[in-house]
Amino acid sequence: MQNQTRIIIENVLPQLNSGSFAIKRIVGQKVIVTAEVFTDGHDVVESCVKFKHESEENWQEVRMLPTQNDEWVAEFKVEKQGVYTYFVEGWVDYALNWQHGTERKINDFQYVKSELLEGAEYIQAILNTVEGYENEYLNRLHYYFTTESEYDNAVREAKSDELIQIFKKYPIRFLENKSIDLQIYVDRKKALFSTWYEFFPRSSSPEEGRHGTFKDCERLLPRVAEMGFDTLYFPPIHPIGEVNRKGKNNSTSAEYGDVGSPWGIGSQYGGHKSTHPELGTIDDFKELVQKAQNLGIEIAMDYALQAAPDHPYVKDFPQWFKWRPDGTVQYAENPPKKYQDIQPIYFESSDWKNLWKELLDVALFWIEECNIKIFRVDNPHTKPFYFWGWLISEIKKKHPDVLFLAEAFTRPKIMNELAKQGFSQSYTYFTWRNSKQELTQYVEELTQTEQKEFYRPNFWPNTPDINPFALQHGNESVHLQKYFLAATLSSNVGIYGPVFEYMVSTPMAPGKEEYLDSEKYQYYHWDWNIQNKLITLITRINSIRKEYLSLQQTNNIIFCETNNDQIIAYYKFDDDKQDQTLMIVSLDAHNRASASIKLPFDKIGSHHINITDLITGNSYSWDNEWNYVELSPELPFHLFKIQK
Repeated sequence: MQNQTRIIIENVLPQLNSGSFAIKRIVGQKVIVTAEVFTDGHDVVESCVKFKHESEENWQEVRMLPTQNDEWVAEFKVEKQGVYTYFVEGWVDYALNWQHGTERKINDFQYVKSELLEGAEYIQAILNTVEGYENEYLNRLHYYFTTESEYDNAVREAKSDELIQIFKKYPIRFLENKSIDLQIYVDRKKALFSTWYEFFPRSSSPEEGRHGTFKDCERLLPRVAEMGFDTLYFPPIHPIGEVNRKGKNNSTSAEYGDVGSPWGIGSQYGGHKSTHPELGTIDDFKELVQKAQNLGIEIAMDYALQAAPDHPYVKDFPQWFKWRPDGTVQYAENPPKKYQDIQPIYFESSDWKNLWKELLDVALFWIEECNIKIFRVDNPHTKPFYFWGWLISEIKKKHPDVLFLAEAFTRPKIMNELAKQGFSQSYTYFTWRNSKQELTQYVEELTQTEQKEFYRPNFWPNTPDINPFALQHGNESVHLQKYFLAATLSSNVGIYGPVFEYMVSTPMAPGKEEYLDSEKYQYYHWDWNIQNKLITLITRINSIRKEYLSLQQTNNIIFCETNNDQIIAYYKFDDDKQDQTLMIVSLDAHNRASASIKLPFDKIGSHHINITDLITGNSYSWDNEWNYVELSPELPFHLFKIQK
């Protein structure tokens, strides 16, 4: 039977897929809830948002405020990691309805003795709820309302703001209605703000011609920390298959000494719970993780669910692979790319429950054995969505600090679905967005649509898989532009180094976004002691990001109008607008560029600002809405701190 209520509650936001998925926040962030709440007739309607953490028994409440056209808004902060539940509740407030109607009659000079007696009943209904001064006040009003000789006092108090506020504070919720329950998943801050650096451990050796080790990686930790990176991501560190091993430049025939692709996981030396013997032991890896933590760096592991033909899984659990009539397994493909050294795991196996359990155990092994709290997940879009929802949920129950980065450069709806299923961060199309229009449109899509509630972008100018055309043979200015844009548009940023900062970008062939002599198939001997301008500025940018809250979030961004399409400008701010920054970037890597920039004075809250360039230290005062700037390829950006 239909509930006896008169309240309609519609279009509660934020919510995802009618509440099927949780929206995302980090500890300390606000949740702004809007809803349409109304009833028939002209009665006074009130509403609130109720919320609580999964560990709490009692609901907290914040009252909603009306805006326009029966729309209401409220906000609250989430203070703990884990799951919050919230819903909107609405009711006809008969006490406020009485007060509003009575006030109109009093103002019309009508005699309201009967109405005052009715008001006394509303006061009586909440007397046992209030204490102290409020109780004394209501008792006095009750006497006024029921005593003929106190009519003048009663009329005065019936219209008082004090009575209105008490009725609001202690509402009588008759025939209330509520929305469906909605959820928020709250992560630690690193889900929103992180600075990633990637290198291949096997290329860490100081000696040319020798395979790098975990001990060699320890030597590079201070360099990573000094550059301002707080997350160090390693491609897979497991044994590499010997059957169908790839040679240099993705050759299908490996020569003696070729080390193969780390993503071809598994050999006679073990599988996903083992380390490559030339890198070192699990104890060596644990020591590396601890030393990184001592420097403020978290090690992110690659979680790649695939197997080389000689992975122990293939022999021990053949049902986890799809066998063809001729007794072989079709290797992995993403045309035109072919991965002859990889056998896909068959998620449609009849033994899928044991398969899922084993893959969960793999992640839990590294979390519990080596204190790993971040995984970069390889090609998650080629595995079932519901598997990821289950796996991430199971891990978060025991280890809420664990974060997952989805490496999925694929169709938008698929990338969005992975984020909804629980991935903490996601790779993006930033790598291929270069023009002012492309950048503006893409960032506004991420920050001003429903995506802002669940999709946390991580901007990478390059990866081992992607040598983007914009960087191929690109000069220093191009690399400066791309890092600055990535690091200031998004609060999560990463680079594959030292390839990026050394500006190594020769393609395998024209028209290919593949590196020549890619580290995916061989190890390098790098001179890790090189210092250059790009490293100096990356270090400075990373230092500024750690200091300024406006750069530690992605969604609070406004693009500024410029009269030159080669110059892009944007304004960012923290939630309380105590920290405000202005970024101006030239997209011309070869020529000086100038433009007039229109400042969003209405958003800044002042028509006079003092600005300091946090890169150069230069300061200016701007009083005009439009202001002239000029940038050179040698330093193609400004990063201004705004002071009113």
